[in-house]
Amino acid sequence: MKFFLVFTVTVMMMFAAACTADNTGVEPNDSNESANVSDEQAGSKTTETDKEKENEEEPGRPEKEEAITDEELRYTVRESDWTVQPVEEGKENQNVLITIDDAPDTYSLQMAHTLKEKGVPAIFFVNGHFLQDEEGKNHLKEIYDMGFAIGNHTMNHVSLNNVSAEETRQEIEQLNDLVENITGEKPVFFRAPFGINTDESKAVLEENEMIWMNWTYGYDWEEEYMEADALTNIMVNTDLLVHGANLLMHDREWTKEALPHIIDGFKEKGYGFIHPDQIDIN
Repeated sequence: MKFFLVFTVTVMMMFAAACTADNTGVEPNDSNESANVSDEQAGSKTTETDKEKENEEEPGRPEKEEAITDEELRYTVRESDWTVQPVEEGKENQNVLITIDDAPDTYSLQMAHTLKEKGVPAIFFVNGHFLQDEEGKNHLKEIYDMGFAIGNHTMNHVSLNNVSAEETRQEIEQLNDLVENITGEKPVFFRAPFGINTDESKAVLEENEMIWMNWTYGYDWEEEYMEADALTNIMVNTDLLVHGANLLMHDREWTKEALPHIIDGFKEKGYGFIHPDQIDIN
């Protein structure tokens, strides 16, 4: 009888232990495994959401583009066609240079914001007569602070072949000083009004260690291209488009409207954009 009771108690204890092991060993492990997967998935979603928020919270942040500029390349201006070509021969150069003349007249600041949002560098060539009031000075400073190069387009947009050597010097050097007072930096690049340079202007540029450039092509001053769609089409699809093209545009309403589409058109063709800081004096 004692043996039967002992045996019965032993069996009952073994059965209880087995049940306890089932409840604490299997189900919690399954639950933990599910919890771990959920945490990883949640963490992944949180990371993606955080990245999206970062992009939304930085309105001036450039779009992500593949190889908008090749920061390793150095360039020089080739005077035969005014393209911007790599110093080292044999380097791939499916890139163009964006330049905006007559800044900061009316639309330059808006154009600068468009370029900034799209992550595209440019040179803004300025005239001194647009810098005679606080609004013009503030617009120039804002363009400069966004990281754009400021070029010299003379004080008064005069044709240099119609002025004396002394007046030529004043047109260039007075504007250099004015831009430096506003931005803290003298212009490196010079573009003569109407593309007309003289021996006197070249001498002043050499003394001031400035880079002289004209342009490869531009159209926005021609009547048939004073409309955004027509200007976009000709700028992107002209037969004059070559690697390293130095693109001339102006502070004009139709150019402002065309600018984002021009940029998109070049990107679709696989073109990148040359940063002015990469251009060396010849």
